[in-house]
Parts: sequence; C-alpha cells; structure tokens
Amino acid sequence: MTTSVTPLRIGLVGTGPWARNTQAPALAAHPGAVLSGVWGRRAEAAGELAAAHGTEAYTGDAGLDELFATSDAVAFALPPDVQAPLAARAAAAGCHLLMDKPVATTVEGARQVAEAAEQARVASIVFCTLRFAPETAAWITEQHAAGGWFTAHAEWIGALWAPGADSEYAASPWRHEKGGLWDVGPHALSVLIPVLGDVTSLTAARGPADTHHLVLRHTSGASSTVTLTLAAPAAAAGVGIALRGDHGVVGLPRWDGAVGAFRAAVDALIESVRTGEAHPCDVRFGLRLTELLAEAEAQAGA
Repeated sequence: MTTSVTPLRIGLVGTGPWARNTQAPALAAHPGAVLSGVWGRRAEAAGELAAAHGTEAYTGDAGLDELFATSDAVAFALPPDVQAPLAARAAAAGCHLLMDKPVATTVEGARQVAEAAEQARVASIVFCTLRFAPETAAWITEQHAAGGWFTAHAEWIGALWAPGADSEYAASPWRHEKGGLWDVGPHALSVLIPVLGDVTSLTAARGPADTHHLVLRHTSGASSTVTLTLAAPAAAAGVGIALRGDHGVVGLPRWDGAVGAFRAAVDALIESVRTGEAHPCDVRFGLRLTELLAEAEAQAGA
C-alpha cells in the first residue's frame, strides 16, 4: 500500500536573473513541490516568468498577500534588505521560508526575520549553495566528522566587473554597494562554521577595491583566514577552501551548478516542515552570518 504525499505549494517572490535561472526552474520541476505563483514588482516580468512555468502571476501589495494565502512556503529572490521584511511578513502569514543569502545586511533586519519565524513556528532554510550542492554538502559532513583541523583558508575571488565580464549579476545595485563581503562571504562562512565551529573572535581589514580579509578563531580551537572580493582582475579570479590538520591538507571539491543545489534546499525545507526539526542552515544561522559580516564591515571601515 502506498501513501501519497501532498506537494508543498511554494510561491516565488522575485523575477530577476536568480529567480529565472535557478529558483523557478528548480521549483517547477521538483516532484515534492508545486510552484504556486510568482510575484514581482513589475507586472510584466512576473507575468513572463509565471507563464514560462505554468503558474499564476501576482504584483502589488495585495498580490503579495494573495500569493501568501495560496502558498505553504515562499522562496525569495530579492536583494537582502528587500527580502528581510517581506520574509517576516510571509512568516506572520504562516508561510515557511526559503531565503537567499544573506538574509539581510543589518543585524536588526535579520533578527526580525528570525523572531518572526520563531513566533509563527514556521520552518526555514537559507540557501547557501555549498551547504546544499551534493558534492560540497557531503564534503562538509565528512570533514566535520573527521575533526582534528588546525587551520583553514578560504578565498572567494570574483571578477564580476572586470572588462569583458558578462554576468547578469554585475548590474545588481546591492552587490555594487555591499561588495564581496556580503555577496560571497556567506558562502565561505557556511563551510567553515559547520566544520570548525562557531566564530569566537573576528578581525577584519580592507584590501584593494571591495576586498576584505578576515581572521577567525573557532570554538574547536582552529583558526581560519578568508579573502573575499568581487572586483579582482579576471586573471586573478578563483574559489578555494583548504583545511589543514591531523589528516593533512584537504580541499573543497568542485560542484555542479546552482539548480541542483537549490533543489536540495527545497528537499531540506520539505523535510523540516514534515518533521518539525530545524535545519542547521535555517534563518537563525542566517542571523549569525549577518552578525559576523556586520562586525567585519564595522571593523574594516570604508
């Protein structure tokens, strides 16, 4: 005898490149979810994305409430400080949350979302790609279990605005304002913290352009260093995380795109809704990331 499981109705808030390229395709194809609608600030963009995936389009303030009313959960593809208050509103409406990183760029904004989710008792996931991509998620679990790490170094060096670069995300106003610290910093921290433990002390300094250098101490006793930028020359770009300890030197493996990782994040949300158990990469973890990045920003200055 088989038991059918009702798919989770997930609405999508946002219509930009991230929504078009990653979230909408993953949600529309997920066997355990139904894309219940798309909301956008521009009605035309919402209509086009909704039509491409066979769902309803919503716009305006009233449309947002309508989407919440027809959804069990809401996925967000918005700038962080637009995302945060809308996510708190979704939680208050009883919707589970699938948020993008960072959840906000102010501690107050992130805390409001975390408190709203806790008060409403809704499940939450913060989509940090490396925590959900199968290759890197398995690696993180393995290295946490291995333990014995002495130090680590993470570098996320992007060339988003280099001559000849053609990324759709280069025009993002919030990335221009906040830079690599806030855009790719969550990725690095989302790997280091589950392996080495929470951060007990942090020192930050500025480098060229938007570059930030962080020195961290973790609850395990290990230390780590992090270099973050979106403004490097194209020839200097690269991503890597290396752990050093009792087991030698171990590097982060390559991963295959964001759509599969987002699909795994949807799996995690469905499981958290089903069991009532919080996921390690939930909105409370998102708040912790915001606390650390805000401290680094304050230390490093302009």
